[in-house]
Amino acid sequence: MKITSKSFVFFFSLIFVHTTLVAQKRELLVHRAQQAITNVIVHDIFSPPVASRIYVYASIAAHESLVASGKSHSFHALRNDFIQPSPLAFEGRVHPEASAVYAMMLTASKLVFSEARLLDSMSVIAAAFKDVEPARLAASMEWATVVSNAVVLWSKTDRYADTRKMRRYSLIKDKSAWSPTPPGYFAPVEPHWGKMRTVVLDTLSNFQPKRPIPFSDSTGSPFYRQAEQVFRHTKTMPREDSAIALFWDCNPFHLTVQGHLNFATKKLSPGGHWMSIAGIASRQSNASLEKSLQAYLFTSIALYDAFISCWDEKYRSNVIRPETYINAYLDQGWRPLLQTPPFPEYTSGHSVISAASAVVLTQIFGPDFKFRDDTEVPYGLPIRSFTSFWHAANEAALSRFYGGIHYKGSIENGLKQGELIGLKVVQSMKQRFRK
Repeated sequence: MKITSKSFVFFFSLIFVHTTLVAQKRELLVHRAQQAITNVIVHDIFSPPVASRIYVYASIAAHESLVASGKSHSFHALRNDFIQPSPLAFEGRVHPEASAVYAMMLTASKLVFSEARLLDSMSVIAAAFKDVEPARLAASMEWATVVSNAVVLWSKTDRYADTRKMRRYSLIKDKSAWSPTPPGYFAPVEPHWGKMRTVVLDTLSNFQPKRPIPFSDSTGSPFYRQAEQVFRHTKTMPREDSAIALFWDCNPFHLTVQGHLNFATKKLSPGGHWMSIAGIASRQSNASLEKSLQAYLFTSIALYDAFISCWDEKYRSNVIRPETYINAYLDQGWRPLLQTPPFPEYTSGHSVISAASAVVLTQIFGPDFKFRDDTEVPYGLPIRSFTSFWHAANEAALSRFYGGIHYKGSIENGLKQGELIGLKVVQSMKQRFRK
């Protein structure tokens, strides 16, 4: 089903006049909308970088919708190439949360494959706005559509379409370079993502990490020792380390091979996990609509720019994965606990995006914000508790070492890289955007 602006408004109009609908208890429905978007991202199996793109534009649209209520500056204050939709005809007429929910979900619907699935979720959420005065609701939907159209128009200039047309990545035939890993031996994910337009990073060169340890296959060399460290830890790993690795796995497409049978398990992306944490913190602190949308916006921008910076480094340094190195020089039969992702090793994506997210969420909710993370419960994993966002970020980063898919240096330098990105996001937003 193709969703257009007119069909979107008409669909919701039908829902709201339906007398059999029972209004649900009003809460911040943006959290339900955010979860609905995540569910569709999981269903459609978007790669982590592409998922971050969906999150950032949906979050920008939701936050931009607040302009008509006088609760936010326009995103134009941050990016002057974003053409601000005029709120003059809608000021004082819109319901802030309704317009935010509609703008968020309408924008996401234009960026995912399963539009009909997202539309089904919207119909359920719509019931909670049944008590809103019809004229105000209509104005909210109209304004949300205007905002979404402006955001989607801006998204078309981010080079995403160009990266779809670029030449297929050619593997570097060198023993030091990354190569596909079992069980799927998948092609590299988003090799041109470093060419995407960032939101706040002025130039990627300012956020490049220190150079990785030079490759060497000599026994006792620094590179050999870091691979040996991964190998030895996985051999004697405590149960708690295994639990941490599995909790933060966040592999959108986990391939299981049993004999001649192959089947995949869809799971949350790492960016989706941090968007979930932003929602958990907002709900736990009873954050207002404005603060909740701020948390989603800051986190999504941090994730999006962090993925671009990280992927820029990955395909420049092109470091071999522990699995490939260990199989070649230490133990041919060794396998990591986690499935090795299909892209180069340095730096650790989990480390970069987790640090960036921790910085922005700490700015919003404070340095000692304790929370219980139930994000992975739908995937059969228990709740984990954290004393701060940095506690969670450090654990997420180290989980990649426990999982056998990253060297310690990639994790440590990735955390530093992500922290710088997060600080840049906070600085930019505070100076030019927050109201």
